[in-house]
Amino acid sequence: MSAPTTPRTNVTEREARQVAEAAREQDWRKPSFAKELFLGRFRLDLIHPHPLPDDESVRRGEEFLAKLRAFCESTIDSARIEREARIPDEVVAGLKELGALGMKIEPKYGGLGLTQLYYNKALALVGSASPAVGALLSAHQSIGVPQPLKMFGTQEQKDAFLPRCARTDISAFLLTEPDVGSDPARLATAAVPDGDDYVLDGVKLWTTNGVVADLLVVMARVPKSEDHKGGITAFVVEAASEGVTVENRNAFMGLRGIENGVTRFHRVRVPAANRIGPEGAGLKIALTTLNTGRLSLPAMCAGAGKWCLKIAREWSAEREQWGKPVALHEAVGSKISFIAATTFALEAVLDLSSQMADEDRNDIRIEAALAKLYGSEMAWTMADELVQIRGGRGYETAESLKARGERGVPAEQILRDLRINRIFEGSTEIMHLLIAREAVDAHLSVAGDLIDPDKSLSDKAKAGASAGVFYAKWLPKLVAGPGQLPTSYGEFKHGADLSGHLRYVERTARKLARSTFYAMSRWQGRMETKQGFLGRIVDIGAELFAMSAACVRAELLRSRGEHGSEAYQLADAFCRQARIRVEELFGRLWTNTDDLDRKVVKGVLAGSYTWLEEGVVDPSGDGPWIADATPGPSTRENERRPFGG
Repeated sequence: MSAPTTPRTNVTEREARQVAEAAREQDWRKPSFAKELFLGRFRLDLIHPHPLPDDESVRRGEEFLAKLRAFCESTIDSARIEREARIPDEVVAGLKELGALGMKIEPKYGGLGLTQLYYNKALALVGSASPAVGALLSAHQSIGVPQPLKMFGTQEQKDAFLPRCARTDISAFLLTEPDVGSDPARLATAAVPDGDDYVLDGVKLWTTNGVVADLLVVMARVPKSEDHKGGITAFVVEAASEGVTVENRNAFMGLRGIENGVTRFHRVRVPAANRIGPEGAGLKIALTTLNTGRLSLPAMCAGAGKWCLKIAREWSAEREQWGKPVALHEAVGSKISFIAATTFALEAVLDLSSQMADEDRNDIRIEAALAKLYGSEMAWTMADELVQIRGGRGYETAESLKARGERGVPAEQILRDLRINRIFEGSTEIMHLLIAREAVDAHLSVAGDLIDPDKSLSDKAKAGASAGVFYAKWLPKLVAGPGQLPTSYGEFKHGADLSGHLRYVERTARKLARSTFYAMSRWQGRMETKQGFLGRIVDIGAELFAMSAACVRAELLRSRGEHGSEAYQLADAFCRQARIRVEELFGRLWTNTDDLDRKVVKGVLAGSYTWLEEGVVDPSGDGPWIADATPGPSTRENERRPFGG
């Protein structure tokens, strides 16, 4: 007898898109470097001179980093966490004592009040000691209770919960469900109003920190009624509440110490006072929180790049082949150059985005998303190259290396640990779509009704007139610009010449905007289905953003007398490597197998190629593809394990 499956919520593609569209921020009240870049306007003035933190922020940040480094070196045993698949209680107790739970919480609530810049430096540091500990702190502060309360909570909620989050309580964010990932329109967890409470019923999957959390941010659907607006709504829930059961602690390819589980809610009573924001605002709260919260992942990716570079340098100087160190063989040397240059660029993107978030002068929703997308993809590639450089030792576990008398270098572990970042907090594929939607926002604002099948002829006529005015002004500006003048950006000539790379970015931004406009003209309403094309457009934008950040960072370091010559060399190497990738992506905009791929996929789903699957056995075992998540009481033992409990 097969296991029961959860009845699926029937939502059309159009309805799902409407839910996502309603949740995104509609307005652009502040300038955005990345948004302008996708429109073909290279606004270097928005990022150069590089923004800097004030002296007091630096003092407090550096003081904390020194304490955190000492703690990481003395107390965090990464090998033990990997071996036992647990973060020891004494590590968490030490982090609490340091104030690491409250890095982003204001001092008046008991936190450290660090800037985004120093918070991310701290995550890079602790993540290098143990990615699992980095994930614990990031999930708690970047998307857990502190951030949404800081942005949307009432004063009473801040007074009640932030002091706990700053010093004692771990928090988690619960959105995903067994049958609901990046399509929240099908969210099934219910929050039914009952007097001064809401009653929660449902199941949440992949609840990072959920196994050990004291406080939860839960997204649940309030039914619409005469007295209630309804919609997806955010709540703060006490993890020890009656009816909350952690039914499973999940195990993964990497991040073996992560406390991630399945949480069931059965008739859990939550006071209305614990609702964050109004009913129906849950998704907007989640997405707005992620605008800066996403920067925690590229922080740990930049840290991983630094470690990969250190190991690659030390090993490649030590290991000899054919009479010389392997680093001096071009096949290996090119990998080391890629790791060094890309690490420089990742840190440049991270620090620039973080400081812009602190200053709050710019809208960085696209920059943060690009940092997450680019950081997760490039860090994975760097780790893969490190494993290749290490050869057989790269594939061997640190424990095995140590057991036979060699240095226990966890290269294969970092590859496994970094893999989730391409999925966490928006997969690469979802990030492509999210960024693409923001990148074409200006076009949809003036011409969206033209391609909307539900709009009337009069609406389309008005949109046509507006679009005509917009494009009459915009298109001519894409023909020429500073990138064609050999003297442009001359202040970036110091030893290595970075001015040519900035001219390339300016020219290429205009080319990117022209390509986007041409595609919209060609496909119109079908543009949203061209995910391969949109993904390449976004990837080109990501490379241009990284090139810009790398050049600006190199000039900052030069002006401050901090390894300026070396920084210019790294920025030059990175930009040359990035330009090759950009040209390849442009080629694939129009020369690709997207149409053929769709035909093959239809054949696969229709069973036309099942003969190709013959000759193997499937060790997967039995069971449903998606676990049953029918609301009701839990039949399993509670796996919840608070630290120190």
